[in-house]
Amino acid sequence: MRVLFVHPSPLMYSEIYLRLEPLGMERVAAAARVAGHDVRIIDLQIFKHRDLFAELESFRPNAVGFSLNYLANVPEVIDLAKDVKRLMKDCFVFSGGHSGSFVADEILEHADGAIDAVIRGEGETATPMLLDAIGTGSIAKVPGIMTTQGAGPTPVMLDDLDKFFPARDLGRRRNKYFIGVLDPCASIEFTRGCPWDCSFCSAWTFYGRSYRKSTPEAAAEDMLSIKEPSVFIVDDVAFIHPEHGFAIGHEIEKRKIKKQYYLETRADVLCRNPEVFRYWRKLGMEYMFLGLEAIDEEGLKLHRKRSSMGVNFKALEVAREIGLTVAINLIADPSWDEKRFEVIREWAISVPEVVHLTVATPYPGTELWFTESRKLTTLDYRLYDIQHAVLPTKLPLLQFYQELVKTQDVLNRKHLGFAALKSMASIAGKLALKGQTNFLKMLWKFNSVYNPDRQFAEHSREVKYAMRPPSMHSDGRPAADKLYIHMPKPSHPQAPEPAAGDSAAGSGR
Repeated sequence: MRVLFVHPSPLMYSEIYLRLEPLGMERVAAAARVAGHDVRIIDLQIFKHRDLFAELESFRPNAVGFSLNYLANVPEVIDLAKDVKRLMKDCFVFSGGHSGSFVADEILEHADGAIDAVIRGEGETATPMLLDAIGTGSIAKVPGIMTTQGAGPTPVMLDDLDKFFPARDLGRRRNKYFIGVLDPCASIEFTRGCPWDCSFCSAWTFYGRSYRKSTPEAAAEDMLSIKEPSVFIVDDVAFIHPEHGFAIGHEIEKRKIKKQYYLETRADVLCRNPEVFRYWRKLGMEYMFLGLEAIDEEGLKLHRKRSSMGVNFKALEVAREIGLTVAINLIADPSWDEKRFEVIREWAISVPEVVHLTVATPYPGTELWFTESRKLTTLDYRLYDIQHAVLPTKLPLLQFYQELVKTQDVLNRKHLGFAALKSMASIAGKLALKGQTNFLKMLWKFNSVYNPDRQFAEHSREVKYAMRPPSMHSDGRPAADKLYIHMPKPSHPQAPEPAAGDSAAGSGR
């Protein structure tokens, strides 16, 4: 069977700071290819819709699978699915992915027959089974499947993370993938899942609080196959188990692999296991992302970070001592006023780290979706991108965006623009000589992407597909069948116990 996998267009944030390869889709494509199918990939982060239509005409796929990792892409995918059905009425159209798993029934309803099925949960096992079932009348037996006739068996997890290396060879224009100065940059996965339960995050609800690891040998072999000089390690929390990180590093050393690395982890994991991050610094780790989310205890409690500011600030000290460039994320709450934004600006300017702001957003799949007591102000999928306010703002909405963009712009000018170019002239020059211009282009794109008038106006767009509002609001945790995609097992790995002197069990991403 000829199968075309499609990743939708970039979101607001990825128009500037990064563009990552569709790693999950590449792994699913690898599984489909192993099952004997003729597979292609097209990534609309890089290509245009017209390129997709040209691919449909030349390849004539029997099945088209859309990746829906991001909620804001739902309307685009539904419209593209309708276009596929209009052009190729006998083509089987399906979708899958992280966010799509939580709103599968809504997607089918909006698509009005243009999407034949949605896969909930991990796709490597279910997708080949679905492709084999097309035309046989047995689609309803595929684990995790949902059609207009109802849901199939419970989603199943991949039993072995070593089973399918990403089909990176199917990607085209791979020089377009980057994150900051790591240009170009590939992505890799060492582990999957997260045992913590931050209220704003859906990683733990998707994976049922499980945590699985690839073998060090397989991780190193996958790394060896990567041609790009830089690699983003996409694990939700890197090196929860330091022995695993050391083991992968030793295998990488055996193979004499030389790369630059970017990863993300938690403040308490860094404080507890500094030796493994120090080791990876020697291997080539240059950059680290830390989701601090707040700069005070009240904010940490709001997001159920299970951490303390003492741990967070200690983590920054550890990262500085190791010699890492650190990017911090803070969550801007719609309740912020001018004074609060000013406090954040002053703090962010005072520290050497790169500071990013995202907007508090209750997503389907997060506990906040069920428990957030503030009434949602919009049900437009496109605004659920952590760059728009979907909860009531204390300031008038336009003023909230003015303060948000003002704060982001201060931080942008601190690390980007001419100031950054002066300090990074050597890096930028070397990239330009190699034909890599992703980083250079991003230096001056901020004002064309982040604009309060644009963000405010996007709330007035016609809503073609509206989200279904939460079915409940309560102070308690929702029932498991409403919260999880992959149900937790009694023996699932738990978060490590806090080290002596820590005030809480951990911090979330």
